[in-house]
Amino acid sequence: MTGRFADRRRAVAQALQSVGAEAMVVTDLRNIGYLSGFRGSAGALLVDADGEAVLATDSRYELQVVEQAPDVGHVITREYVSGVLGRRRGTGDAPVAVEADDLTLSAAAALRSALAEVGSVDAPVIETSGVIEGVRRRKDEVELGLIEKSCAVLDRAWTHMLASGLITAGRSERDVAADLEHAMRRAGSDGVAFETIVASGPNGALPHHVPGDRVLEAGDLVVVDFGAMVDGYASDCTRTVAIGQAPDRLVRAYEVVLRAQLAGVEAVRPGLGCADLDGVSRDIIEAEGFGGFFGHSLGHGVGLDVHEAPAVSTGSTSTLFDGDVITIEPGIYIPGLGGIRIEDTVAVSVGGGRSLTTTSKAFSTL
Repeated sequence: MTGRFADRRRAVAQALQSVGAEAMVVTDLRNIGYLSGFRGSAGALLVDADGEAVLATDSRYELQVVEQAPDVGHVITREYVSGVLGRRRGTGDAPVAVEADDLTLSAAAALRSALAEVGSVDAPVIETSGVIEGVRRRKDEVELGLIEKSCAVLDRAWTHMLASGLITAGRSERDVAADLEHAMRRAGSDGVAFETIVASGPNGALPHHVPGDRVLEAGDLVVVDFGAMVDGYASDCTRTVAIGQAPDRLVRAYEVVLRAQLAGVEAVRPGLGCADLDGVSRDIIEAEGFGGFFGHSLGHGVGLDVHEAPAVSTGSTSTLFDGDVITIEPGIYIPGLGGIRIEDTVAVSVGGGRSLTTTSKAFSTL
C-alpha cells in the first residue's frame, strides 16, 4: 500500500486510535475523494486500522472507480454502508467510527442494520467530528499545486474584469457577478467555490451580500469576493474598488484594512496561534477607531472546501502548521455607507506566509 492516498488513509487510521475506533465509515464525498481518489457523487468508504480500505458505489461508477481508486477494494451496490461493512476484516464488536457531521439518519439506520448482518450488533458506533478534516489541514505538494492553479484562475479573471471595463457605473451587481464567473470559467475554473459576492455602495456593509439589481454608481466602493474550483480544490479572494471619487471616510477605512491585511500576511508562520494572528490585523483596525465595524474572523482554511480548518479567529485554540492554506481577510463595514474587505489565499510554510492570489491590492478608482 503506497502512494499519497494510502499515506492519507494511514494518517486517518492513526488518528482513529485517539477516539478508540478500529475502523471508520466515511460518507462525506469530499473525504472519500481525499482518501481514495474517487470523485463520484455517491458511495461510502471503510478505512481499517491499518489504512486498508473498501469503497462501495453503484453501477454508474463501475469503470470510474477502478480508474480513480485502484488501490482500494471495490463493491458495486446501491447499499453503500452495508456494502463496505460486509467487507470489514475486523470481527466481533470492535468500535466503528462515523462522521457525525455528515451521516444522515437513514444512513445511520443502514449502518446499524449492516452491523447486525455481519454479526457485530453490539459494536460501539463512535460519532466523530473533524478526524479526517484534521488530517486534511496539511496540504501536500500536489494539493498546494492545485490550490495555486485555482488562485491563478482568480488572478486571470480579475485582471480581465479590470482590463475590459466590466466594473463600471451603470452596470448591475448581478451583471458584474455573471461576467466574473464567466471569466473564471474561461480562465480554467471547473466551477465556483461559492456564490460570487458583488456588493456596491451601502450593500458593501453586508459581508455576505447576494448580488442583486442595484446599479453601480459614482462614489461607490464595490466589494467583490470570488472563488474558483480546480480539480476539486478551492481558492478565495476579495478585492474592493472605487467607482469614481469615494467618500473620504471609506478611503481612510480602505487604507486601514490594507495595512491590517498586509500585516496579517507578514505575520503568518508555523507555530503562531490562530487567535494571535487574528489579533495582528484586528488590533490595527481597532487602534484606528474602526474596531466596531469588523465583526467576522480574520480568516479560515482553504482546500477541498472553501471553508475548512483552521479557523483564524479570536476564539480559535489552533496554531498554524507548515502546510496550512488559509485566508487573510480583514474588513470594515459601515452601515448605510459601504464596506471594504481585502482577502488573499495564503500558504503557510517555514518561510512564513505566501500569498497565492497576487493581483494588486492598492486603492483603485475605476
